[in-house]
Amino acid sequence: MEFYLQLCFCLHHDFQALLKIHCRVHSTQALSLSLLRYLVMGNLLKVLTCTDLEQEPNFFLDFENAQPTEAERETWEEVDVVLQDARAILDELQAYKGAGQEIREAIQNPNDEALQDQAWAAVVPLVGKLKKFYEFSQRLEAALHSLLRALTNETYSDSMQHLEREQALAKQFAEILHFTLRFDELKMINPAIQNDFSYYRRTLNRMRINNVPAEGENEVNNELANRISLFYADATPMLKALSDGTTKFVSENKNLPIENTTDVLSTMASVCKVMLETPEYRSRFSSEATVSFCLRVMVGVIILYDYVHPVGAFAKSSKIDMKGCIKVLRDQPPNSVEGLLNALRYTTKHLNDESTAKTIKSMLQ
Repeated sequence: MEFYLQLCFCLHHDFQALLKIHCRVHSTQALSLSLLRYLVMGNLLKVLTCTDLEQEPNFFLDFENAQPTEAERETWEEVDVVLQDARAILDELQAYKGAGQEIREAIQNPNDEALQDQAWAAVVPLVGKLKKFYEFSQRLEAALHSLLRALTNETYSDSMQHLEREQALAKQFAEILHFTLRFDELKMINPAIQNDFSYYRRTLNRMRINNVPAEGENEVNNELANRISLFYADATPMLKALSDGTTKFVSENKNLPIENTTDVLSTMASVCKVMLETPEYRSRFSSEATVSFCLRVMVGVIILYDYVHPVGAFAKSSKIDMKGCIKVLRDQPPNSVEGLLNALRYTTKHLNDESTAKTIKSMLQ
């Protein structure tokens, strides 16, 4: 055992001493040559270049039962108010039917005032909902900032300790990512959202030109309508809001190294990957819904990292094991993860960069 310990120490610090121990081990035949070769060849390059051997996080993040400590409670309660509303937002978005029929009839019969009034009456309350979703994105950004402040401060020495010891906050961060991907999925499959809002803006402009009082203008004035229109014009509006919010957090906290923030993201991705590929951890999930949650969070944090980190998630220097994460996705039942694979294919920023390895691109084809 003494030889093992000395050997591991020397792999990090002193190559000359490694050779001496090799001689001692060889002479006593206490350690097989094959094991020595495995240890040496696996780490020799890193010894010679004096780089650290990075290890993946190896702890269970309890997405199902994590409860806040006293130190976490203030931030947790602040964010919990937002997350409680997030569930209702998803329910409303999923139930959003739109005013397609009323709009079509109004457009086909431009001189029928009754049909114009019906379409307007149908659209105005829907625009109120779209405004609510947009304003919620701003609340979500504020909640994200609160979590990032807590998870990047100097209470602990690194992001791994933060996530392991502040599991209730890590769980909330994961829930924000889960909500974000789910919101954008629902938005992408519902063209009525942009159609309704476009009709609202066109009709509002026409009413203004004709000096017709517009009941709905009190709900969404022209300036706010412009901002909302830009929000929904993006394919993944909530993810963009989260990405912009994370970038804003970094720029507003110039005394905080950007690595403090990006390390939280990369560590979260690694935690999810390790839990999903380790039977001991995966067996602790009480339901398959938690597996789906973990997969979605892993993908969400990869996409966020890809937007926020200067070189993205797919670069060789990325702290996210992209091949490992994609393999975890590929190992799931195909129909259950196609949407997540598409999210990596079509909503990331750096996948198609020349610096992205061909093997990673082929894994996502």
